[in-house]
Amino acid sequence: MPWQARLPMPHDGQKGGRNDKRTDGQGMAGRIAAGLVDRMDRILAETAPVAEITDVARVLSVGNGIARIAGFPDLRADELVVFAGGQTGIASSLATDRIGVIVLGDSVGIRPGDKVHRTRRVVDTPVGAALLGRVVDAMGQPIDGAGPLQCRDRAPIERAAPPIMHRAPVSVPLQTGIKAIDAAVPIGRGQRELIVGDRQSGKTAIAVDTILNQRDTGVISIYCAIGQRASAVARVIDSLRKGGALERTIVVVAGGEDAPGLQFIAPYAATAMAEHFMDEGRDVLIVYDDLTRHARAYRELSLLLRRPPGREAYPGDIFYIHSRLLERATPLREEHGGGSLTALPVIETQAQNISAFIPTNLISITDGQIYLSPSLFEKGRLPAIDIGTSVSRVGGKAQLPAFRAVAGDLRARFETN
Repeated sequence: MPWQARLPMPHDGQKGGRNDKRTDGQGMAGRIAAGLVDRMDRILAETAPVAEITDVARVLSVGNGIARIAGFPDLRADELVVFAGGQTGIASSLATDRIGVIVLGDSVGIRPGDKVHRTRRVVDTPVGAALLGRVVDAMGQPIDGAGPLQCRDRAPIERAAPPIMHRAPVSVPLQTGIKAIDAAVPIGRGQRELIVGDRQSGKTAIAVDTILNQRDTGVISIYCAIGQRASAVARVIDSLRKGGALERTIVVVAGGEDAPGLQFIAPYAATAMAEHFMDEGRDVLIVYDDLTRHARAYRELSLLLRRPPGREAYPGDIFYIHSRLLERATPLREEHGGGSLTALPVIETQAQNISAFIPTNLISITDGQIYLSPSLFEKGRLPAIDIGTSVSRVGGKAQLPAFRAVAGDLRARFETN
């Protein structure tokens, strides 16, 4: 029809029209999409994903320095775990459905339901000469405000005691500078001599004087304060500084305000620091002040972990925790380094009851004891050493000849007076 002939065709006088514009837009979108895909491919190629498999448990309950967790089927005893807030703990009581963890530090930030990660390692501490002159906590962290430690080496706080065949006889004297001790109750290098007495009878004073007397002997000293008041520890540090002994002494502090877990591991950490120098062939003196509070901290932890109480509510392995600590003190044979570790553990009695549970345990572990009498202290006889009750089982073999010549008469006179 005529009107149909007059209708313009899509290709008459036009080049693509609206369809050409649509095609151009689609081509530009395709190019942009292709560019984005190429860019994403490059990013994914540069950032290769790394798969990491970790064991995660959950906190069931927490309180008083103890946390109970669940979710680790193969956690090992004494393994270190890390809580979500950064706190650390030691796996202590292992059971099929839950694990008791000793929290090393403040447990306020730990909540039920928090994640717990395992580390597959035990608690360790920095060791080396950089610790000399420093005051550190039970984890080896400096608390004296003198800057970070420059220690490259670390050592586990628990280590097996040297075998019998690696040990040498006690043959070199460790002079305390106190004539009543050096003459009547001598101490040799590598010996374990207990200092026992009631509260405020001069136990810490004897230990500090012994450290001060090693100024020109080359002996390295370590003072471990367990459960002490901050003011008492500050006085000891001040005495060491004034006596010129602090630069060759390491002070390890787990105060009475610290968590019981820190008080428990403090002597083991101090012993690990001492063993590093002993392995280098050097002579070391370590003072544990005092193991009464150490035993009480462990008793508290054990009762919270639901372990059966024994005599005086102490757990059944209370003897073992002290024996495995003090057996690490010994002189070594020359072929095994030739160093020595002398231990002076301090123990507090109540009402002069030297036959109490913890004192008798330590008396049976150590090589003798220095007993301080409150009655002698009240009379003004300082140091208030009861010669009749004090004894050194091996120190006489290391005594200086001059002292040995007069020791018998001096001991008889002390006992008479």
